[in-house]
Amino acid sequence: MEKNPIGQNFFIPMPVVLVGTQVEGKANFMTVGWCTRANANPPMIVCGINNNHYTQKGIAETKTFSVNIPSSALLEKTDYCGLVSGRKADKSKIFDLFYGTLKTAPMIQECPVTLECRLVQKVTLPTNSLYIGEIVGAYADGRVIKDRKPDFPEIDPLFLTMPDNRYWTLGKHAGNAWSAGRKLIKS
Repeated sequence: MEKNPIGQNFFIPMPVVLVGTQVEGKANFMTVGWCTRANANPPMIVCGINNNHYTQKGIAETKTFSVNIPSSALLEKTDYCGLVSGRKADKSKIFDLFYGTLKTAPMIQECPVTLECRLVQKVTLPTNSLYIGEIVGAYADGRVIKDRKPDFPEIDPLFLTMPDNRYWTLGKHAGNAWSAGRKLIKS
């Protein structure tokens, strides 16, 4: 099939997370679609945040942040956290909060999986900054762990697609990584 130029839009589905910070002593949350693993050992994650967002102030103050994985049941609250700025709205009361060992990275009790992170590095780009955090604590509801592994259909994570700006949920299992292509390996 012929490939046609489509412009420089984002066509990679992105997991949706809520990044938690503490700004001037108050919990704040922001919806983020640019978040992924950055390192295996020590475990690190990277989140891209627009340079104008209030959340950056909290990360700069405390050098910590949380990454909370909401389920589809939290769609409205998750979207709300991306629509309003913590500069103007108090988002500290939207969720039930808890804190781990860092004490300055607010986490969301209602999210099936939460990670508390210590800032390792900030990479400033023209419109966004990449925040690389070492995961120092990971927490999950017991119902989303099966045989000591995450049960992703039970977690029910959200994904964001652009440029259509739509949320999606996880689809069906398509195959196993590091296994499905083995028959193509020539001995």
